[in-house]
Amino acid sequence: MQPLTVLTIAGSDSGGGAGIQADLRTFCAFELHATTALTAVTAQNTIGVESVLNVEPDMVAAQVLSVVDDFEVRAVKTGMLAQPATVERVAQLASDGLLPHLVVDPVLVSSTGHPLLEVGGVEAYRTTLLARAEIVTPNLREAAMLCDVDVDDVKDHDDMVALARQILAFGPTWVLVKGGHFAAGSLTERHAPDVLVSSDEVFVFDAPRVTTTNDHGTGCSLSAAICAGLALGRDLPDAVRDAKSFVLAALTSAADWKLGRGRGPIDHLGWSG
Repeated sequence: MQPLTVLTIAGSDSGGGAGIQADLRTFCAFELHATTALTAVTAQNTIGVESVLNVEPDMVAAQVLSVVDDFEVRAVKTGMLAQPATVERVAQLASDGLLPHLVVDPVLVSSTGHPLLEVGGVEAYRTTLLARAEIVTPNLREAAMLCDVDVDDVKDHDDMVALARQILAFGPTWVLVKGGHFAAGSLTERHAPDVLVSSDEVFVFDAPRVTTTNDHGTGCSLSAAICAGLALGRDLPDAVRDAKSFVLAALTSAADWKLGRGRGPIDHLGWSG
């Protein structure tokens, strides 16, 4: 078997739960060859992010160009881009036709509240990169930031669809707003609903909420799994459905792990059977 090639443009998580490490494990789970362009190095663990060192945008672009010059990349995802200039450079690469089936996961802030994008980055997403994406995959907090609304005002399914439609106005083909672990109240007390919206379709992907502290990297893994599905030729709703099932299984399998003292990783590779 010769695997297909995918590319992730993202930051490194020294704790191994999220970022480019989660992307690599996800791509391996889908039996794909993963190539990378590193955007930042973080010092972090299961408790939080302690320090961030950004990679210069020229170096990020150089990594991408080196990969696409030699490999037939079938799909691409972005994670932590860290700087407005990097967001803009990636958008230009996409505009040049070098980033097929682009999945944009707009990583703006860590789950512990540490900013992962410099000032001006949100506007750079709005004005440059979102329009180049086949799908954008914000969680509720990120979607609210992109739309400049208060996440506490997102109360129900209709509010999630409204956020998705606002993000669609920036130009992507699809938007997946994830309920995830940032929501509060009745919307996600027992469920983890995600809403997928295009210009003329709305899909709801629901799943039971897994009670666990091991949920670090779920957003990275979901977007990587969508990217994997697109590389394998699935249409986008099916790729999202498969990705949702993959993350649910990984959460369930790692639910009782004790790795670190905070929010641990999920089981991408089925180690718990």
